[in-house]
Amino acid sequence: MAIETAGAPAIDHDKLMAFMGQVVGELGAAVNAGLIVIGDRLGLYRGLSGAGPTTAAELSRRTGTSERYVREWLNAQAAGGYVDYDASADRYTLSGEHAMALADESSPAFVGGAFQLALATLKATPEIETAFRTGRGFGWHEHDEGVLIGCERFFRPGYAANLLSTWLPALDGVTEKLRVGATVADVGCGLGATTRLMAQAFPRSTFAGFDYHAHSVELARQETGEAGLDGRIRFEVAPAAAFPGTGYDLVTMFDCLHDMGDPVGAAGHVHRALAPDGTWLIVEPLAGDAVQENLNPLGRAYYAFSTLLCVPNSLAQEVGLALGAQAGEARIRDAVEKAGFTRFRRVSESLMNAVYEVRP
Repeated sequence: MAIETAGAPAIDHDKLMAFMGQVVGELGAAVNAGLIVIGDRLGLYRGLSGAGPTTAAELSRRTGTSERYVREWLNAQAAGGYVDYDASADRYTLSGEHAMALADESSPAFVGGAFQLALATLKATPEIETAFRTGRGFGWHEHDEGVLIGCERFFRPGYAANLLSTWLPALDGVTEKLRVGATVADVGCGLGATTRLMAQAFPRSTFAGFDYHAHSVELARQETGEAGLDGRIRFEVAPAAAFPGTGYDLVTMFDCLHDMGDPVGAAGHVHRALAPDGTWLIVEPLAGDAVQENLNPLGRAYYAFSTLLCVPNSLAQEVGLALGAQAGEARIRDAVEKAGFTRFRRVSESLMNAVYEVRP
């Protein structure tokens, strides 16, 4: 049914109601992000995992939390389809499949870090709103610490599932070099998850992690010590366009090239830092080259994070090219070739990422 008012286009009532239904779902999902983080932090999902049908009181006792809060939390999870509810027994069940995503941090499907990242990112909404008006940037280092930690927890499951098994083997001759003993620079390393994965797998190689953000480097060193890898990896504060060392057999950048103010300048420095037969591994968010290719759930998530994190971070730096998280292969290739690289190929992809091999 269409509704017409003078001077205004006709409104399709059914279309409006369908959209309002979508909006209600969006509202519930937005608020539930906070509940997912609470469930992750308090161990509520872990308390349900493998436990079978559970009452609110049982979960409360199991996790040392308040039953009244837990019951309301469980009802929200049931309404969203995260847990199943048996009304006859007043019990809640977390399926094995959902437990992989919500309760098992070692699972490649784990999403707890993604929601931690999202919730922490939203704390900067007032600053990003100001940036919309001024056009100024807002650096990674200016965000809440939860952004740093959540980002690592968000990407780490995918890296753990793919880096050693698929991405590195897809590079021409690289795993052979790493087994014998190669020098590796992990640039934009953040908290060092990828650096540690490689160092654990290739004990004869030498690894250095570089990041411009001092607190991230501090946390990377701390996590590396806890993992028993002290002396195997060094972490230093250094920008992508000026990290120290030359003759690297492998330079890696994981989900960070598009965040840089001057990705062409960073690419130029990599060109100078690589050995003549060295390799640059670039892992970027999965994206098509055209906007319409990214109008899907994954593109939506990446565009949202990009608006709040990636573009502001790039604009806070010199040049401020602001490629964005959905830059696509063509724009990444263009930045690389402008720096003098002549060989660029896409070697792999996963649910979340595209993987490129670059050589001088």
